[in-house]
Amino acid sequence: MNGRILRIELRRSTAPWAGLLVLLVALAFLHLLSGPWWKGPEMWTAQWTSTARWERFLLAFLWPLATGAGAVQGLRDHRSGMRELLATAPRPGWQRAAKTAGASALTLTVAYLLVFLVGAVQVIAGDGYFHLAWLPILAVGVLGLVAGAWLGMGIGRTVPSALTPPVLAVASLVAMLFLVVVMDAGAEGAVPNRVALLSPALPEVNDVFVTVAGRVSLGQALWLLGVAATGFLLLAAAERRARLLALLPLALGAAVALPILPSDPARAFVVDAGATAPVCSGRVCVTEVSRARLATLAGPGEDALRLLAKLPGAPGSVREATGAWPPRTRQSRTADVVPVDFDAPGFRGDVAGEELTRSLLTGAGTPPCVDEEGEYGPRYVRERAARNVAAAWFLGELRPHHSAYLRDEIDALARPAWNALRALPADEQRARITALRAAALSCDGDLLDVLAGKGAR
Repeated sequence: MNGRILRIELRRSTAPWAGLLVLLVALAFLHLLSGPWWKGPEMWTAQWTSTARWERFLLAFLWPLATGAGAVQGLRDHRSGMRELLATAPRPGWQRAAKTAGASALTLTVAYLLVFLVGAVQVIAGDGYFHLAWLPILAVGVLGLVAGAWLGMGIGRTVPSALTPPVLAVASLVAMLFLVVVMDAGAEGAVPNRVALLSPALPEVNDVFVTVAGRVSLGQALWLLGVAATGFLLLAAAERRARLLALLPLALGAAVALPILPSDPARAFVVDAGATAPVCSGRVCVTEVSRARLATLAGPGEDALRLLAKLPGAPGSVREATGAWPPRTRQSRTADVVPVDFDAPGFRGDVAGEELTRSLLTGAGTPPCVDEEGEYGPRYVRERAARNVAAAWFLGELRPHHSAYLRDEIDALARPAWNALRALPADEQRARITALRAAALSCDGDLLDVLAGKGAR
């Protein structure tokens, strides 16, 4: 009998349409819109954690759809004019509510998991780093979507107005987007970080080496269980007192979750130790996430280290840079390591062999001081020109800058500096390159001036 009722609910309720809507909107968003989910190592089909996190980001739009669809379902008894009749039925209200809520939970769960499956298949095909740390992120996302639908059902039944679904959906959308912006900003303000983390949606993925902290997943799960319980009890309640008591799980969930959620934004998203574990070939190391790139990097990395050995205090290894965390903090620079950023233009795509060696030697084996994706002013042009000249000194040939943007301006400065450097005695050339490396490690001074002998050595 229970299975028969569930099948009836699946045919006659809004549950199948809600699941289909969530599935289509999610896939359309990810495949038809160009965004950071399709760019760089953080793309949604590159790694398991990225797939789970990007789908959680989508909850900013899917959660309002689920709550709105739930509210439409909650209006069913009012629209049919059977509310008073059903209130006199001897069967407890929670039994009937369970069938409706169960149908909605089933279809939304299937839709959410199908979206993840689309990304997971591509992660497997791309040989992504396999682990199970993404499971809590995915599970909380499923729970959040179901909790939103149940809350919408409860509110729709409690406030049986035609305006309830659209108002609830719009209010949910505004709240989700606001809280995601607060989390992404990572700053304490009018909305504390703990409160922002109550949102089931997460900010966009901007670092493949970062994952959601375990305490965040735990706190969000407890809070969303309270939301789901309140929605279910409101759906089953027949009296005002029962509706008031239905708010207790919501309050209890917040009371338990808030102390668990971190107040410091930097502790909400943490470095994934498994993803950043080193995988080495000799003196060249990459992270577990980039294991497939090691074979391409090993040879050019050893060549770069051999050439850099001409300088005093030369680096002893090549390692993939994992970025600075928390965000907006400066990454430490060490003279003993040549950093590799596979998201930088000189290391992306099919760059290999001598071109990869040249990228490693740029700036005499140092990371840039002016971010490649940030400032594009005179300082950027002058630094890139000097860094190109340093790579040319090791390889004996100056080549155009790898980036098409401002290439002419960069090369126009690099050529005179290269000719002037080559005109100097060998010992003086080495001294200038050594001084440039020191200045690049400390980000102190103009690198072109250093090459010209105007900076401190």
